Amino acid sequence: MALDQSFVGRTYPPTDPYEVGREKIREFAEAIGDPNPAYTDTEAAKALGHPDVIAPPTFVFAITFKAAGLVIADPQLGLDYSRVVHGDQKFAYRRPVRAGDRLTVTSTIEAVRTMAGNEVIDIRGEVHDEGGEHVVTAFTKLVARPAEEDA
Repeated sequence: MALDQSFVGRTYPPTDPYEVGREKIREFAEAIGDPNPAYTDTEAAKALGHPDVIAPPTFVFAITFKAAGLVIADPQLGLDYSRVVHGDQKFAYRRPVRAGDRLTVTSTIEAVRTMAGNEVIDIRGEVHDEGGEHVVTAFTKLVARPAEEDA
């Protein structure tokens, strides 16, 4: 079933705030093998001009992809998540994510198209802190393979 083209431009409600913790940042940095001390040492981060430790650039994926779940779960869109693969991910930062940030994400469908029999959906996630400051924009591309009977 083709995705509903009328969803392009649809914006979903912002997520509940996610509080970024130092320990979550440290765990993430360790998991990806990045030894940058700005991710684990408050003094090292302050020496670089940050008020607290900062998160690696891909840290925000966890909260932006969760927010994209509102799009994925929308039954009117017609996306069969069992057939989805992650196609691409990009981030455009205004400032680093910091320990103590309380972030919300608002997801918007940027594009819906068919390519080589696959349905492709582009989702933009705007991330703001509790003061309303824009922190980062995440661009997620999902690719839904056709059902076997459609292939």
